[in-house]
Amino acid sequence: MAQTIQVDDVLSILKTIYDPEIPVNIVELGLIYDICIKDKTVIIKMTLTNPLCPVAGLFPDIVKSHVESLAEVEEVIVEMVWDPPWSPDKMSEAAKLQLGFL
Repeated sequence: MAQTIQVDDVLSILKTIYDPEIPVNIVELGLIYDICIKDKTVIIKMTLTNPLCPVAGLFPDIVKSHVESLAEVEEVIVEMVWDPPWSPDKMSEAAKLQLGFL
């Protein structure tokens, strides 16, 4: 039986990607809004802390290349979304604690 892609595996890979300006990974920052898996395709809806972020144009490719490293994945689609806009409320408790929000 073929191995299937698990959301937890995708999340584990995404947790290795850090925002270049904030020392927290993009999952804990709340930048990942949705992960949808259809067969061997992973569709990720994500945002940035700021649309004017200096790496805004690079982040989709960074995310795509990391997730493509999973053996079962054949295609990765990264959709940048701006609604709802990111806010510190989207961060995990661990990220808030690390950044002094708690």
